[in-house]
Amino acid sequence: MTLKADIRVERSAFHLDIALTVAPGEVVALLGPNGAGKTTALRALAGLLPLDGGRIQLDDTAWDEPPSVFLRPELRPVGVVFQDYLLFAHLTAVENVAFGLRARGVDRRSARRTAAEWLERVGLGDHAGAKPGALSGGQAQRVALARALATTPSLLLLDEPLAALDAGSRLMVRTELGRHLADYPGRTLLVTHDPLDAMVLADRLVIVERGRVVQTGPPTEVARQPRTDYVAQLVGLNLYRGEASGTTVELADGGALTVASPASGPVHVAFPPSAVSLHPSRPSGSPRNTWEVTVVGVEQHAHTVRVRLSGSPAVLVDVTTAVVAELRLVAGTRLWAALKATEVHTYPA
Repeated sequence: MTLKADIRVERSAFHLDIALTVAPGEVVALLGPNGAGKTTALRALAGLLPLDGGRIQLDDTAWDEPPSVFLRPELRPVGVVFQDYLLFAHLTAVENVAFGLRARGVDRRSARRTAAEWLERVGLGDHAGAKPGALSGGQAQRVALARALATTPSLLLLDEPLAALDAGSRLMVRTELGRHLADYPGRTLLVTHDPLDAMVLADRLVIVERGRVVQTGPPTEVARQPRTDYVAQLVGLNLYRGEASGTTVELADGGALTVASPASGPVHVAFPPSAVSLHPSRPSGSPRNTWEVTVVGVEQHAHTVRVRLSGSPAVLVDVTTAVVAELRLVAGTRLWAALKATEVHTYPA
């Protein structure tokens, strides 16, 4: 059965009001900036924070439905991997994994046997006797995952599971986590602010801003058609809103763009920073969009340099370090931007 959650929580000036569904075998990523309400939603699902309104339900059983229903955390079939893993420092790896089973009434010998099997599954069979202080970040993450999965939960909650890792181990652990999630038959909710973790691990994204869902869909769809500035920044696109008439879009914040495919009415306009070229004077030739811009800032971005420019429209452009030197890209430099109409993607607003 699908987990269905209508989560409403009120905390002073903050109001969380989101609806979530997670099907068996599905990984849903709850993605959003700090303070959007992601961790609040996770805590509500885990039973660590009662709802103020709404309903959480699985298999026709209500877990939380104010004011009359509230299933305590220890009675919910939920496994949680917290951001800092929260392993017990005085227990060995096998004892940490066995803890959840023992808390559910499994006898000590059976719990340790199951825990040892799970440590083997996550590649840590030879670390069963190690305490958390002797484990690397990646190893601690796998122990926490084994502890969560050992109880065969119906719902697995992952709270920023890769955030505590250094860049060197993050790629390897992300790959391993993806393999384990693919084998897990239950429902997984991944809470993260990292778009790469979400894109790689999730089947579906739910984007939350200021306590509300602003966009949902498969990763490829969200990446291609962002609907807010935050989502556009996540996926690395320039995004504008405007009014289309044929192949011309009048932008809401000033300026106009020519597009290849005719459209009509309110639209979003998106294109990657790499699609824009910069020139010291107005270019001639194939680009059908040219406008004057002024450099506002220059910063290293991944393997390129990202240039922020004011103009109508303002735009982000990715260039090489050679272009930075050639055009003397410093704040205040005036240039021309050029963009081919075929590089511009429009979709209904």
